[in-house]
Amino acid sequence: MKIQQENILRLRELLAQPGQRVVILSHTNPDGDAVGSSLAWAELLRTMGHRVTCIVPNKYPYFLDWMPGIDQVVVFKTDAEGRAAAAIAEADLIFCLDFNAVTRLENLTETLESNTRARRILIDHHLSPDPHFDLSFSFPESSSTCFLVYSIIEALCGVDVITQRMAECLYVGMMTDTGNFAFSFLTPELFRAVAVLIEKGLQIPDIHNSVYNAYTEGRARLFGYAINRKMELIEDGTVAYMSLLESEMRRFQFQQGDSEGFVNYALTIKKVKMSAMFLAHRKFIRVSLRSRGDVDVNLFARRYFNGGGHKNAAGGKSFVSMRETIDHYIRSVREFAEEGHLG
Repeated sequence: MKIQQENILRLRELLAQPGQRVVILSHTNPDGDAVGSSLAWAELLRTMGHRVTCIVPNKYPYFLDWMPGIDQVVVFKTDAEGRAAAAIAEADLIFCLDFNAVTRLENLTETLESNTRARRILIDHHLSPDPHFDLSFSFPESSSTCFLVYSIIEALCGVDVITQRMAECLYVGMMTDTGNFAFSFLTPELFRAVAVLIEKGLQIPDIHNSVYNAYTEGRARLFGYAINRKMELIEDGTVAYMSLLESEMRRFQFQQGDSEGFVNYALTIKKVKMSAMFLAHRKFIRVSLRSRGDVDVNLFARRYFNGGGHKNAAGGKSFVSMRETIDHYIRSVREFAEEGHLG
């Protein structure tokens, strides 16, 4: 991954004047990469003398509550005081981290569009970025936005500016977006970055425990229910799917983030090449897709669920019933297989 020096120079110019009002945004249902990259980038900008507000459209998962600086993140959905709208309206610079188009902000999109004056900078690793940014750091070959932020910091200031707090935030995104370093662009540069973070005081076992061993009993029981009762295999056992209705989630005291990783589990079955998770929300069904090898779920998501993402991790939405959504998925998988996309 090579960051153009021209873009670093432009970024340096944008940040040259201290005291600017900066907003950092990440996508709906923010995950470890979205939150980690936002918090680390915010800390750097504050050391440069800028006034920074991190905003997420809705609540981040509870197992990220421990992250340094997360208490300062404004959750738009529950922001009764209007702090998010005020910060966006007054912003001089708006950084969009870990999403490729403003539509990924969902209910926050309209508020963002009200500020037509601020410069917008994209820092992201998803395919097909929106072209309407004043400056874009778009690297689909990066394993995570946190690794991209690390690389930008290295080019902009050098790694000496990275604190232990920043290291912890950056590592969360690097770890979670690679499945604990099991897939997705595992380059020598990534592991050299991790080595630098360890030198900053990062304690990997502590971070791993805080993220992966901090679930509720309800989540553990929901996982067992989903695997035992809701996982289905089709296409001669090469494709899997699970679905959860709102009533089922309520039975297990569902909290934001409880279904994290469910979609990956079917891929532990030797024959399975592609997996889907259908999660019911009040107005739509969220579709998560995962695959391995050459099976391109980004293509699948774009074609059948008006979504997108990465080759082996993508998502979309469905606005019909769960039964209709599953039927559509089964038909789509069959068509996808007939075209040779499942190998």
